[in-house]
Amino acid sequence: MYKVCIVDDDPSTCRALRRLLDAAGYQTTTHQSATEYLAAPATATPDCLLLDIHMPELDGLSLQTKLNETGDAPPIVFLTGRGDVPMSVQAMRAGAADFLLKPVDEDDLFAAIQRAVTERKKDLPPSNADEEKLRAHLALLTPREDEVLDVMLTGALNKEIAAKLGIAERTVKMHRARLMRKLDAKTLLDLAPYIPFKQN
Repeated sequence: MYKVCIVDDDPSTCRALRRLLDAAGYQTTTHQSATEYLAAPATATPDCLLLDIHMPELDGLSLQTKLNETGDAPPIVFLTGRGDVPMSVQAMRAGAADFLLKPVDEDDLFAAIQRAVTERKKDLPPSNADEEKLRAHLALLTPREDEVLDVMLTGALNKEIAAKLGIAERTVKMHRARLMRKLDAKTLLDLAPYIPFKQN
């Protein structure tokens, strides 16, 4: 069975998630800080890391960076009590498997863990078929929609996109709705697979 580690500074959250995952048959460990997790033996590296993004001392994004630098990063599912678009973009760019808002829906949590441990998206390049599909979707965008997408992926809000591109905010909303539809994306996180293509 998969090993899942929970890193969250809230003891009640750790207990609740551990009970849930233990009942589902996962081997679960908990840590109440990023430094505590880093001090754990290397043999304890989990198959999936449930990581709170807002913690004192060392936050979740900083821990992700440290793990990426050492090459010891397991698939990470971020948990946060607040919706933060720039942070979600940063986390996905750095290879996070998923980004869930608290209180976490049980089905969403199990689905995220399953995807994380089976797909390991951050370590596997897209297949040729997937890459062709993504490029085909991007080819549907107008030049202006492509510009809006570039700025969206920095985590900018609509009014910030409007200011940067010199267009009205309502125009940004129109382009945003159209490009999301063309890219078959419902949320910003659905745009994560396109990030590598926009970095070229």
